[in-house]
Amino acid sequence: MTTPSAERVSLEWDVRGGVTVHMDGSPQSHVQPDDPTLLVFEYVQHLALAVEAVAPAPDPLGVTHVGGAGLTLPRWVEATRPGSPQIVLEPDAALTELVRREVPLPRRHRIRVRPVDGLTGVRALREDSADVVVTDAYAGGRVPPELVGTAYVEEVSRVVRSGGLALWNLADEPGLRWVARVVATVEGCLPHVALVATHEVLKGRRFGNVVLLASASPLPGETLRRAVARANLPTGLREGAALTRLLAGAKPFDEKGMQSPPPPEAGKWRAR
Repeated sequence: MTTPSAERVSLEWDVRGGVTVHMDGSPQSHVQPDDPTLLVFEYVQHLALAVEAVAPAPDPLGVTHVGGAGLTLPRWVEATRPGSPQIVLEPDAALTELVRREVPLPRRHRIRVRPVDGLTGVRALREDSADVVVTDAYAGGRVPPELVGTAYVEEVSRVVRSGGLALWNLADEPGLRWVARVVATVEGCLPHVALVATHEVLKGRRFGNVVLLASASPLPGETLRRAVARANLPTGLREGAALTRLLAGAKPFDEKGMQSPPPPEAGKWRAR
């Protein structure tokens, strides 16, 4: 996985006291230090929605995060489920040092950051050691191929506990053909899958983020449907027959995977 240089990272504070982490000039994550439950980016809201639907607060959760950036979701987990043991796998030690210095973590947290890439870090974890595994890592604006290959998926399924949840933050072009291949790969190990995204993305109107939920056990469909109906943004859920139609003809990746499509140039996010 490509390790970004600290010289390509900047923090931008806003008038409300929030800070956005930029890498290569693109916003990667947003943190509201005084209120970690305030989630600005749509995909982070969808990750949190999925965690809450499957494992409602306030009981602590063992969470492994692949990708760190501003540590937004780990902060949210700590705020909603104090004392949760969390591991963050983030290869860019300089980025982590900058974020922790400028945007300190809360006191008495149990968030541990390891300076390793996702595949290496997950391979080193114990079997059945996490309630939730979140894969939210990008290099050059694209999901690295090894984080959607069969080798990685097998390791994630080994680490996540029975009844636990694996999440991927993905990004794709209208049509979601790359996402369909990721789902086809993941369901080989974690057969119960669903997608959450804004209606615009699910309907193919623009390039955007999609959150993939996967588990060895059935997902709480009715709870998820209620959660997306209450979401702050116009959000949809793809499951069952609708998801099967999306997957038509999609071939799983091999152990090496394939990186996600490049994001469009600024101002060209909508499909023509």
